[in-house]
Amino acid sequence: MKIALATDAWAPQVNGVVRTLTETVARVRQRGDEVIVISPDQFFTAKLPGYSEIRLALAPRFGVWRRLDAARPDIVHIATEGPIGWSARRWCLDRGVPFTSAFHTRFPDYAAVRTGIAAERFWPLMRRFHQPSRAVLAATASLIDELAGRGIPHSRLWSRGIDLSLFRPACPPHPLLARLPRPILLSVGRVAIEKNIEAFLDCETPGTKVVVGDGPALAALKKRYPQAVFTGGMRGEELASAYAAADVFVFPSRTDTFGLVMIEALACGVPVAGYPVPGPLDVVGRAGLGPLGTLARPIGAVDEELAQAIERALRVQRADAAAYGCSFDWERSTDQFVAALEQAVEQCPAAA
Repeated sequence: MKIALATDAWAPQVNGVVRTLTETVARVRQRGDEVIVISPDQFFTAKLPGYSEIRLALAPRFGVWRRLDAARPDIVHIATEGPIGWSARRWCLDRGVPFTSAFHTRFPDYAAVRTGIAAERFWPLMRRFHQPSRAVLAATASLIDELAGRGIPHSRLWSRGIDLSLFRPACPPHPLLARLPRPILLSVGRVAIEKNIEAFLDCETPGTKVVVGDGPALAALKKRYPQAVFTGGMRGEELASAYAAADVFVFPSRTDTFGLVMIEALACGVPVAGYPVPGPLDVVGRAGLGPLGTLARPIGAVDEELAQAIERALRVQRADAAAYGCSFDWERSTDQFVAALEQAVEQCPAAA
């Protein structure tokens, strides 16, 4: 199968979407399928307002079309609803080539936070984008249900995985963070307004709050919360060691579709605290016993009072958190991705 991946999110961006896409591309290629990536680094770009680290392709339509015409893919997977994604969508519709898409980011919620316009105003655009897709891939069953309720019923599960050779319970703790006053409460991710990091930093809890990541809100938060530790971005072994040094991983976002950092933390033996919203509910579960409530012992806690969730998470055994985190497998995730694309090709009349 020859696959074209059209994405507005790619290296050097550091986020869960990019990690998911790069890991999936590598594993699909290892299985023998051909993958052509169309990404912003192939075009002139401009900084996304408010996100200097994210660059969007400028007027990429004809460049995207040329690359797709040259590649002649069996199917296109459109990962994002940005300029490259819309351009690839138009090409597929014009050429009669099947495509799948993904719902990685709650764009309506993010746009609402940044513009003050109600999220409901942005959902018609999402429905229009995804309606011709053969399958909309989503990370959790609850997100699939939500999309169906929003008029996007043709969704399929595409779960997530982690690098278990990197994120592991035996990882040595970061030497600088390990010396901080305990308990160490850690948050990892893009430092931006929609991540709700202020809710974490405002919590009246003992110990040291640590924020790992870069983003447009970093300078303002460092000034506003001088008692917190801001490390900037981390990757690889350094990031794993930061998880290993923490006593609780705090995920304050209310707008994420999943939150890959939560399972990375769990695999390192760090219990998770968050709000009872999609993302934490799909990883930790309402009772802290996983999304189905079937685990024997808790791996974290969710609560509308974040401080209460943190307090309960501190009582979780690290071994229980690690055992659950290590159950997330990239091979299973890749199986789901490939199966969705294969089915889309088989159902396409042009493929008959």
